[in-house]
Amino acid sequence: MRKLVTLLIMGFILAGSLALTSIKASAADPIKVGILLPITGKHAKFGEIEKLSFEMAVAEINKKGGVNGRQIKLIIEDTTGKPDVGRSAAEKLISQDRVVMLGGGYSSSVTAATAGVAINKGFPFLVNTGSADIITQPTAHTPSGKKAAKLIKSLKKEKDKAKIAKIKKKITALQARADKEVVSILPRFSIFRLNPPVSEYASGLEGFLAEVVKPKTVAILHENSLFGTKGAASFEKSAKRLGIKVLLKESYDAGAVDFKPLLAKVKSKNPDLVYMVSYILDASLLMNQSMELKMNPKLFAGAAAGFTLPEFKKNAGKASEKVVSATLWHQSLPLPGAKEYFDNFKKKYNRDTEYHGAEAYSAAYVIADVLKRAKSHKAKDIRKALAETDMMTVFGPVKFISYKKMINQNKLETYVVQWIDGKLMMIWPKNLSKTHYVYPVDWLKERK
Repeated sequence: MRKLVTLLIMGFILAGSLALTSIKASAADPIKVGILLPITGKHAKFGEIEKLSFEMAVAEINKKGGVNGRQIKLIIEDTTGKPDVGRSAAEKLISQDRVVMLGGGYSSSVTAATAGVAINKGFPFLVNTGSADIITQPTAHTPSGKKAAKLIKSLKKEKDKAKIAKIKKKITALQARADKEVVSILPRFSIFRLNPPVSEYASGLEGFLAEVVKPKTVAILHENSLFGTKGAASFEKSAKRLGIKVLLKESYDAGAVDFKPLLAKVKSKNPDLVYMVSYILDASLLMNQSMELKMNPKLFAGAAAGFTLPEFKKNAGKASEKVVSATLWHQSLPLPGAKEYFDNFKKKYNRDTEYHGAEAYSAAYVIADVLKRAKSHKAKDIRKALAETDMMTVFGPVKFISYKKMINQNKLETYVVQWIDGKLMMIWPKNLSKTHYVYPVDWLKERK
């Protein structure tokens, strides 16, 4: 009997020891965070700068002790810039890799698709770049909201006035239905966005146009993607506010390489301003081909995105000189750590960074802060911690609020940059700029 009791005691001690070892091992395991980025495909340059920034930030965070003693492990999935691939990548990260939350999100169409996956599961997703307003608009993610979006897209191809009126009536009915359906989606709405929505990208540029350029007419060119379409529609409203007449608003196919017919059409209209909502390849080609056609408006302006990457200068060469662009960030801004991030990135990777990188770098720090504060790493507790976020980053303050039908949306200022002597310089607003803008510009003389 004594031998049996001894064996039982030893068994309990061993079981307890194994349980403690298991708990310690679990506590020491890294916290897995899923990041969705275009590592390959046409948006790979954007994905690269964000991937490097995420990795740089997480290395710094882990070096300082990680999250309550646990290291963060990034699991980066390649969306290839395609919505369907993005959906599958999000599903894999959540179901197979068992990450605790998602981050990243480049390209509005891909981010909207992956956001749908997260919302269906109530899974926390901190978006740092995808900019279409609908991403943080719950009504857009309802069944009727999705149907309305498809009908809105179909309007572009329809020319029959009677059919257009009929489609618009259907859209109105669907949007009204979406307002009712949203009640069921709100409890599991799990999307939080660090960057501004595309409808606000040109807010800083508006001041520069009104005070300096004072254009009377504009031609708006954009890729026929979600980002391009929404960005162009938003700037059309900006033009109306500023009293600028829109002479032309035209889209082009993603992947297009010959813009001369479109640019010739723009040239024939002779607008004061040419405003482009483009990614990196199209932004570079548009400027090179506008130079070949000897276009000479008062100003060429970009809607951020492709016009701020270092590759724009490399690809467009002298055609990039004096081009102005909206931007969401610049290293010269009086934000704590902004210049240090820029300098450290350049030292580490031997290349410049810009606002896309700053978004990713800051998102990593927000993720770490959220995981430290969350009661547990269950989805509902991480969502709660995200909602309570109020912190400063190198990208600016981060606090999620509701406005303009958006919820869990961070609100920030936007700025204006200009390529001057091969460098991207911040020129507006005046009180924050250390470089004076170059205007007027003689584009024919500039490009000789």
